[in-house]
Amino acid sequence: MSDDDSALSGLGRIALGLGLALQASEDFRDMEDTVEYAESAGVPMPETLAPLASATMVVAGLGIALWRLPRLATAAAAGFLAVVTTTMHDFWNAEEGEGSGDRLAFFGNLAMFGGVLVFLKEAWRRD
Repeated sequence: MSDDDSALSGLGRIALGLGLALQASEDFRDMEDTVEYAESAGVPMPETLAPLASATMVVAGLGIALWRLPRLATAAAAGFLAVVTTTMHDFWNAEEGEGSGDRLAFFGNLAMFGGVLVFLKEAWRRD
């Protein structure tokens, strides 16, 4: 990888990691709403799992941005996004005329998932 490629990859990694961490940190601003949303989606033990999931994503995002334990960080983010995207943002199950927020969240998460997969591969190749 050339120096230019490495610098561009590093910038992308920082942007992705910080984006993931900062987005997940927003859940802590109103954890009650986050728990209610998880509960409405059928998440078991939402009082425990919603904050745990948000904290996991904050740590994973920081790990990606700082490239610390990159295999663990990228795998945690990929696992989180794979589960949450398909279960919490299942817009295809929404009533007609509803679910536009879930549709938007689904496609945003799908884009983040793609970025995480790129860095997951890089983590396994480099370390």
